[in-house]
Amino acid sequence: MEKEIIIIGLGSGDLDQLPLGVYKLLKQGGRLILRTKEHPVVDELVREDIHFESFDEVYEKHDSFEVVYEEITETLLKLADSEKVIYAVPGHPMVAERTVQLLLEQAPLHSITVKIGGGQSFLDSLFAAVKVDPVEGFQLLDGTSLKKEQIRIDQHIIIAQVYDAFVASDVKLTLMEKYPDDYEVMMVTAAGSMLEQVTKMPLYELDRQMELNNLTSLYVPPISKQELTYREFATLRDIIAELRGPDGCPWDKEQTHETLKKYLIEEAYELLDAIDRDDIDNMIEELGDVLLQVMLHAQIGEDEGMFSIDDVIESINEKMIRRHPHVFGDVLAEDAEQVVSNWAEIKAKEKNSSEGRKSLLEGTGKGFPALLRSYEYQKTAAKVGFDWGAPEEAWEKVKEEMQEFENELTNGNKHDQLFEFGDLLFAMVNVARLLGIHPEEALQTSNEKFIRRFSYIESKVHESGKPFEHYSLEELDQFWNEAKKAGL
Repeated sequence: MEKEIIIIGLGSGDLDQLPLGVYKLLKQGGRLILRTKEHPVVDELVREDIHFESFDEVYEKHDSFEVVYEEITETLLKLADSEKVIYAVPGHPMVAERTVQLLLEQAPLHSITVKIGGGQSFLDSLFAAVKVDPVEGFQLLDGTSLKKEQIRIDQHIIIAQVYDAFVASDVKLTLMEKYPDDYEVMMVTAAGSMLEQVTKMPLYELDRQMELNNLTSLYVPPISKQELTYREFATLRDIIAELRGPDGCPWDKEQTHETLKKYLIEEAYELLDAIDRDDIDNMIEELGDVLLQVMLHAQIGEDEGMFSIDDVIESINEKMIRRHPHVFGDVLAEDAEQVVSNWAEIKAKEKNSSEGRKSLLEGTGKGFPALLRSYEYQKTAAKVGFDWGAPEEAWEKVKEEMQEFENELTNGNKHDQLFEFGDLLFAMVNVARLLGIHPEEALQTSNEKFIRRFSYIESKVHESGKPFEHYSLEELDQFWNEAKKAGL
């Protein structure tokens, strides 16, 4: 005897809405098991003298839905070993039914055939209840595992399984991160049946509704006001595409990867400045400016048919998963040092496998200013053992380079002075690195200190009513020392 499970859908409404084929399967006998008796059609099945069992007691045994679904699946597979089983679920078997998916995955492992016997999806009745045409685009989401990243506010949204106040509260809080608190939504219960209820309400009242059960879904209409879509990544993508489109901005349309290079550097440094000043509002603005540069480069790539922002996102997602096996794999990392070590090992393997790489330093610090690039060169060389043993040894090299630079100052050869001064800076970066000091950060703190103290000098000069030219260097230096004593 062929072992099989026939799965049918009970629809979302009354018995007269069932497809004829489903009704015949219910009447022909066999072991009929319902996922739940909480459905409008169940009372009519009783009147039709159709005998059935249900898994409602399994729901009462467990706190986790996943555990419930696993037990239902396991039970059905065991029963199918010895008899024909008809499994009935609400709605359509292939719409928002986790147990059906588990059966489709696991039944072949037990040599059991799963047949889908049809049914009417609750979506049909729900769209009719809220009078929406799904061809405009919609999302079907699960209220028990809703995440704001899933939500497209420019589409119709159906959120299923809003069956109690706890789920409704979680759904409300998630939606309020993307919609106004008073945004009008619709609660739909038992769509398509004699018990159908459609209730309009502001979003903030969502978890105050009394009539919530396993037949309750939430409809969220799309947002039409453009300003309310400004938090959406899709909106940014559309804006950039329009700016570079046929009727877009002449300046944006003329830009290339090469012409935009300087703006990316400028925006990155403005972001660093905002971070150094701990200016949150400015950080938001500057991060946006950096993202704008990324989006412009991606749009140019798409216009040229070379790549798109999707390729950029795919690349970084793959890299993050590949380089974090301690999170997404089975590699252990007990502390941050082990994470860095794993990262370096993975990165080294990637470099070794790439074609055309002739040197460890090739590609290191690409596009960095000279100070940062020297720091990266030294870090890379140190990984293979080419490094000073201690900061003190590196400091001796600084003294040597300083003497050579002094010698060139005496000789007056500008070309050699340039070389020796570069060597001195490079040696100083080495000392900083070995001491755990980032040279860029150190220089930035000195820049900020200079600004504060020079501003103090300017204020003193301004208070005197005399121009700078009337002050000697010694007098200006006295103001500088006052600023220094004041802790500026």
